Amino acid sequence: MPPTTPYAGKFNSCNAYNNNNHPQPQSPYRSNTAPKPSRENVCNGAYSTAENPYDIPQPHSAYRSASVSSVTAKEHHYSSSCAVSENPYSSPQPRSPHSPRQHSTSCPGRAYRHTSSTEPTCRSNTAVSKARLYGHGITASYGEMCYHDNSLVSASLEALIQHLVPTVDYYPDRSYVFTFLLSSRLFLHPYELMTRVCHLCVEQQRSGDALLDKIRFREVAPKLVQLLTEWTETFPYDFRDERMMRCLKDMTHHVARGDEYSWRAMQQMTQRLIKRLSALGQYEEAVAALNAVAQERPASLKSKQGSAQRSDILNVCDDPFILAQQLTHIELDRLSFIGPEEFIQTFAMKDPLENHKGFFRKRKTSNLEAYVNWFNRLSYLVATEICMPAKKKHRARIIEFFIDVAQECFNIGNFNSLMAIITGMNMSPVARLKKTWNKVNTDKFEILEHQMDPSSNFSNYRTALRGATQRSETAHSSQEKIVIPFFSLLIKDIYFLNEGCASRLPNGHINFEKLWELAKQVSEFLVWRQVICPFDRDRRILQYLVTTPVFTEDELHLASYESEGPENNMEKDSRRSLRSSLLHRENRS
Repeated sequence: MPPTTPYAGKFNSCNAYNNNNHPQPQSPYRSNTAPKPSRENVCNGAYSTAENPYDIPQPHSAYRSASVSSVTAKEHHYSSSCAVSENPYSSPQPRSPHSPRQHSTSCPGRAYRHTSSTEPTCRSNTAVSKARLYGHGITASYGEMCYHDNSLVSASLEALIQHLVPTVDYYPDRSYVFTFLLSSRLFLHPYELMTRVCHLCVEQQRSGDALLDKIRFREVAPKLVQLLTEWTETFPYDFRDERMMRCLKDMTHHVARGDEYSWRAMQQMTQRLIKRLSALGQYEEAVAALNAVAQERPASLKSKQGSAQRSDILNVCDDPFILAQQLTHIELDRLSFIGPEEFIQTFAMKDPLENHKGFFRKRKTSNLEAYVNWFNRLSYLVATEICMPAKKKHRARIIEFFIDVAQECFNIGNFNSLMAIITGMNMSPVARLKKTWNKVNTDKFEILEHQMDPSSNFSNYRTALRGATQRSETAHSSQEKIVIPFFSLLIKDIYFLNEGCASRLPNGHINFEKLWELAKQVSEFLVWRQVICPFDRDRRILQYLVTTPVFTEDELHLASYESEGPENNMEKDSRRSLRSSLLHRENRS
């Protein structure tokens, strides 16, 4: 049995959180009396790291003191005299073995996994065991499975499948079950894997004596049910394939002939699975309906009259803290429906899986894609809200409001919304509004941009993410458990890990070190997505965020030119072209 990996114990469900009444402190907009840095200095690193209070250890942070005193409500200090609040993630803490580390494509899996003091046991008495010294560790082979320092590093596909099959006196390690079920789809279809596992489990109990076979299967049935339960609960979307459901139904009938207790467990498992798949279907229908409403175009191209008639974000919510809470609701809701296998299926598109109609080809990564689309929508919503107002003073006020919202997202641990807001504010139609930006104090915005600076592979963000993860692991309140990563970067990390390491070794074995690393990154995501948002829902704000129409890129550029006229001939030509193009589209529709 392979040794347990460090993330093996991270799949336990979190306890339900109490929906405490958090105070909703007001965050008034900052006055414009502070110095106004020029817009050209934004995101150019024109200030030292020491000036960033997020990088300075703050042992007396309000967040830390709240944790020590078991205060459940966040102390929210916000004033015009302070550029940014203290960084809740900056206090130095011992490195946790579960904390995320910077991505590497060299597959150094063995350096990050705890090893057992005993050698793996061989399931077959006839297997040939070989061991040799290798550097500072021991490499051993058990049949077609190779270990290094008691950690599985490679094996043939057949051996890995066999290793997944439970027997009377053996059940695979839980971390192995998750790792192989997650990445096996790179090599074979989930339906094929399930068919082979169930077949092997049944065939291994056959002895030629019907009565003895029934007794032996009754002994192994609970472990088979346990394996299928882990599969259906961790990867329920695999069972949207009708063949998977038929296989599960066949095994239920087979178990019913041997063990009534296991049969009842199978029935309960199937009911939970159907409930989960039903919730998924309802979620996808709801998202599709919301997207249809959001696709409606604004009533007219930007004009003073149209702007006055259109409700903006400040009419719906003028408190940055509350808006950040509602954004966190949307993020966690959508995260909860992303299946862990979707990360792997994003780069398994060329596999034979495409030929199986029953696998719901169009839905293999639909929830992941919907979440990425939400990020894009939020970015365009921010840009639309800024470019829409006719008055420069109103545009500046909205910019300052979104800077405050971004700061609150950072304090909560909602890095995805933070990055979406920064992205929207850096879109060219917004960035070119120089007269508007001159009325904005950008100190806080520059610091937030510094935190999400892409240089050095987003090293500043990764440091903050580690701090948020450590805070989550030692949380004293439900709010401190929230960690919402910058999702596009998480996908990028997993993609490059897959592309940077070979899936098969020259001898034809599966590179299981790579599979360990993939599972480690995805398992961290599973911990983050299971957090229940502790904030109260405001349905009016949520409805506005997900359904209010937003401008397309061309409409944003034209709105920007209407707000602040073209500065050169190139911009004048662009405005004429955009007007003609958009009016032509309106006439056609």
